[in-house]
Amino acid sequence: MPADPKTVTPAEDAKSDSVDYFAFFGLPQKLNLDGPLLEREFYKLSRRLHPDLFVSAGRAKQDWSTEQTSLLNDAYRSLKDPIRRTEHLLHLQGVELEEQSKTATEQARASGNMKKQVVPPDLLEEVFELNMQLEQLRMDKKSGQDDPALVKELEAQRVALEDKHEALLQELRSYWSDWDKLVDRGSESEEDRRRVRDGMVDLLNRRNYIRNLVRDVNEVLEAGR
Repeated sequence: MPADPKTVTPAEDAKSDSVDYFAFFGLPQKLNLDGPLLEREFYKLSRRLHPDLFVSAGRAKQDWSTEQTSLLNDAYRSLKDPIRRTEHLLHLQGVELEEQSKTATEQARASGNMKKQVVPPDLLEEVFELNMQLEQLRMDKKSGQDDPALVKELEAQRVALEDKHEALLQELRSYWSDWDKLVDRGSESEEDRRRVRDGMVDLLNRRNYIRNLVRDVNEVLEAGR
C-alpha cells in the first residue's frame, strides 16, 4: 500500500524498478493472483491517489500523487500479466533474465556489440537448420525467385514453434503453484526457492527465445508481400 502523502516527499519515494509491486497492493508474493481482487484494489487506489484530490494540497503532495499514480499503473500492468508478474517476482529475488528482446537486438547492432543470447541445448540442431532455411528464403526473395516448398516448410515450423511456446507456458504454471506453496508454508529453505526460481528462469528464457524465432520467421515470410 502506498505511504501516506503526509509523511512522504517525492525525494523520498523509491524508484519504480526497486518497488515491490505485490506489497504496493498489499498482496503476498504469489504468482496465482486473484485477478478480480487485483482489479478492485487498483480502482480503489486509483480513486485514493488521483491528482484531482490534491489540487489544493500543495506542490509536494501534488507531485507525490502524480508519482504514485504512475507507479500504480506500472504495478497494475505488471501484476495483471502472468509473465510480467513472474519476471517481477524474479527481479525482486535478484534474478535477471537473458535479454532476448528485439530492442536488445537493435541496440547490439547499433553498438557493434554481441547480444547475449543462449540457444536452449535441445533446440541447437533445429535452430541451426531453421536459420539456414531463413537465410535461403531471404536470398531467394532478393533475387526474385519463388520457392513454395521452402515457404510451406517454414510455415509448418512456425506452427511447431508456436505450439512449443504454449507448452512451455503450461509447464511454467506448475512452477507458479510450487512457488505459492512455498509462500503458504512460510518456507525459508533457500534450496527449495532456488529450485523453483531456476525452473522458472529456464522456462522464461526458452519461451523468449522461441518467441523471437517465431518473430524472425514471420519477418522473412512477410517480407516483400
